[in-house]
Amino acid sequence: MTEQTPVNETTAVKATPTLPDAQTVTEIEHYTDRLFRFRCTRPASLRFRSGEFVMIGLMGDPHPETGKQKPLLRAYSIASPSWDEELEFYSIKVQDGPLTSKLQHIQPGDKIILRPKPVGTLVHDALLPGKRIWFFATGTGFAPFASLLREPQTYEDYDEVIITHTCREVGELTYGRDLIESLKHDELLNEVIGEGFWKKIKYYPTTTREESPKMGRITDLMKSGEAFKDLDVEPLNPESDRAMICGNLAFNLELKEMFEEYGLEEGANSKPAHYVVEKAFLD
Repeated sequence: MTEQTPVNETTAVKATPTLPDAQTVTEIEHYTDRLFRFRCTRPASLRFRSGEFVMIGLMGDPHPETGKQKPLLRAYSIASPSWDEELEFYSIKVQDGPLTSKLQHIQPGDKIILRPKPVGTLVHDALLPGKRIWFFATGTGFAPFASLLREPQTYEDYDEVIITHTCREVGELTYGRDLIESLKHDELLNEVIGEGFWKKIKYYPTTTREESPKMGRITDLMKSGEAFKDLDVEPLNPESDRAMICGNLAFNLELKEMFEEYGLEEGANSKPAHYVVEKAFLD
């Protein structure tokens, strides 16, 4: 989950909160001029379900008259799984965004604010048992699925895991592609889940602007039947398929309409069903 509301605020400052929820940045990696990921320490008391999000941020600029600072906080999906000793986040860069104009300049050793109250709908508890799980993402909407792809329960609950990721340019697929490839060589997960667990995954990346092996919006590719043919699966049905969506608003609404046509019902933590949507995501 990220922001994209432009404001006239471009000055980068170091993250120096003095709040009790401050966590230390341990690692950072930039993928494009629009995307980066970072890891930070995890509060000892933090418990969350893979797929949930928390509020993170930095202190804002001092008020010109009072000198007081207020925290700038945004909802971010936790990209690391629930068992990880650290927390990972995947973020967009908005050059004049109130938070990401600053967040993109953090370095290992800097502090960020993290409110340890995880929430979210992209959790296994919100879905009824099924045979196949679909993860539909655009842009940085891949983040919660980065968590769920490293969650043992995903492979215990489903025979097949399909992850679609639609971005504008090829470079924006790097984070997801590298993460999925790393699962093949993750000794811990292969031991805990079972050797070759990653063979259950079908990865379907597409681009909409830059030329790539598969061009087009995933919704269009599904409507034409091309996506199902490429993946060698039948269209979604309520008997066997479950789905999670994390993308921009138009994408979410289009998929929701398609799912209803397939006969799938939207679920929630309080009432599990066939699919769930992360409503707090902005790409």
